[in-house]
Amino acid sequence: MTTKKITFLLVFLSFFFSGFAQKIDKQAKKGEKTYYVKIETSYGDMVVKLYNETPKHRDNFIKLVEDGTYEDLLFHRVINKFMIQGGDPNSRTAKPGQMLGDGDMGYTIPAEFVPGLYHKKGALAAARQGDDVNPQKASSACQFYLVQGDVWSAEKLQMVERRMGKSFTPEQAETYATIGGTPFLDGDYTVFGEVVEGIEVIDKIAEVKCGPMDRPVEDVKMKMSVLKKYKEPKGTKE
Repeated sequence: MTTKKITFLLVFLSFFFSGFAQKIDKQAKKGEKTYYVKIETSYGDMVVKLYNETPKHRDNFIKLVEDGTYEDLLFHRVINKFMIQGGDPNSRTAKPGQMLGDGDMGYTIPAEFVPGLYHKKGALAAARQGDDVNPQKASSACQFYLVQGDVWSAEKLQMVERRMGKSFTPEQAETYATIGGTPFLDGDYTVFGEVVEGIEVIDKIAEVKCGPMDRPVEDVKMKMSVLKKYKEPKGTKE
């Protein structure tokens, strides 16, 4: 066999096995397990689906839930028509009126911004420190928020696009105009899951009376568990 033929054969085999490996990888991802976490509160229970497209955040969240890190922590920052935030480790033993929000686990999670994962109502996203001290937009290891947001008109979305230099897909624009969300946070905070059951609980918690620093006057505690078996309600988008 000539050198040219051997070279051609090697190149062909390289492309063949590369394509085969990509096909197998895609098939593996399709069969990847989806994880669901139940969040219990005195206002009702929610079930969140964790996205496999954000594996670092998914795996970290599962670890913390299974370790009991979130047991009896508070939703310590609640802003109606915006979001409910929790996960500060210091909130477990916090006294009434104590300022919260600075607690952490001693490490951060690298940002995982994925096109198509955005701040619609019910989105689960990671809190983080501001850009001035965190230009990489790395996420808090433990603090998170659930989006409530508001409904946005086409005109308001266009204003966000111009101001933030963002461009929303037709699907995102329709979602923000119907179920609502916080589009101005897209691309700045990692979205790594969504509520698939009990989304009305976000509205109930968002309406509680709050004091200084948007902390609820009456504590809103959480309990979490990874669900071993769960089937999403009919009509839930994958």
